[in-house]
Amino acid sequence: MNSVASSNDSPKATISSPTTKIETSETNTQRNEVKAVQNVLEKLDELGIKYEKVEHEAVYTCEQAEFVKKLVKGQGCKNLFLKNKKKEYFLYTLPDEQRADLKTLGKENHLGNLSFANENDLWDILELKTGSVTPLGIINDTENIVTVLLDKKLQGQKVLVHPNRNTATISLDFDELLRFIEHQNHKFVFV
Repeated sequence: MNSVASSNDSPKATISSPTTKIETSETNTQRNEVKAVQNVLEKLDELGIKYEKVEHEAVYTCEQAEFVKKLVKGQGCKNLFLKNKKKEYFLYTLPDEQRADLKTLGKENHLGNLSFANENDLWDILELKTGSVTPLGIINDTENIVTVLLDKKLQGQKVLVHPNRNTATISLDFDELLRFIEHQNHKFVFV
């Protein structure tokens, strides 16, 4: 088998014989994203949580995801991965049309000064990429580092969240989302 590698020593392609097979880092990323979604859906099924899933083009903002509400019923959610100066991490889920006031959120809930966590932390802790942030990502937080902050306005509604990739959305009852979070042994706070 021959390997082609870049100067940073990360393999970009693998070629094998007699049938030529090329695997790029993009192909591996797609495979990992599929596995990440499967893990979430399997856990929801294991817990008996009912959901509806739709596939769609990649979306990176709430505005881009607006069309999803025509495909599946539920309240669109904005999901923000945050941290404070003590290096405590939070995943804040709120209605998609609501503005996030991080200063007030931190002050009223005694969380300190909140800011957005960086992409490396997002990947290292939740194994998520920008645009795919979701409360379901806590399935990958095996050390229970992240506290989930849930806006009270979502209670009693069906919520729309990504299943760990931004090319799919699932609709599930808010109470079922709570059950998922509890099963993952993560703290959550209503804000």
